[in-house]
Amino acid sequence: MVDSQSTPARQRPSIVSISSYLLFLFAALQVITLIISLSTFSKTRDAVREAYAGTADADQTADVFAAIGLVSGIVLLLLAVTLVVLALFNNRGRNGARITTWVVGGIMVCCLGSGLLGNAGGGFNTGGGTGDAPSTEEIQRHLEDALPSWVVPANLVLGALSLIALLTALILLALPKAHPFFRKATAAWEPPAPGASYPGAPQTPGQPGYPQSSGEPGYPSSGEPSYPPANRPDDTPPGSTPPSTS
Repeated sequence: MVDSQSTPARQRPSIVSISSYLLFLFAALQVITLIISLSTFSKTRDAVREAYAGTADADQTADVFAAIGLVSGIVLLLLAVTLVVLALFNNRGRNGARITTWVVGGIMVCCLGSGLLGNAGGGFNTGGGTGDAPSTEEIQRHLEDALPSWVVPANLVLGALSLIALLTALILLALPKAHPFFRKATAAWEPPAPGASYPGAPQTPGQPGYPQSSGEPGYPSSGEPSYPPANRPDDTPPGSTPPSTS
């Protein structure tokens, strides 16, 4: 038996692909949200400054509020890009990437959920209404007057879609059908082809040939001297009398 060095190609389940598409969608939604925040940055700052007019730190408070919204959008976008990279590794069956996706995605779900609830409950929560600080309702009214009417509904819709897409992606990665794809693949056994030799076995050289003898080996003489044959006429057999020449 021979173990093949190549591992069989694993087919990616459809739920893993859908999960990656949802993470791509989530990143795209964060890009749109950041674009809206950048386009309304100055108006948001002016609205908060007007709401805090008459206080000693009106300009500083307005800058802080606007910066918080902008930084939050940038952080969410960076995390969304991280999820996109993790989605690419998820498509390759990397279990470590799947675990990291759950960790990063879980943190973002908490952030998006709290932000969505805050926006639905009245936007900025300043804890105002004490001293010279304006109330939350007054700040919200200034924001609604300064910003286009579509900004707040758009942010709510984008936040809800982002939360749904991210939650669905994380749930799909946790389904039992996705587990085999993220397990470590083992090498498959393939039978050897007919007539093939085992790998790594040395080739047996041919047996050395023995020298071919031309005849029986000669035996040494016993030591008796050999006498030369008698001079006889040609064609005269030994022991016969030669014919007379007379």
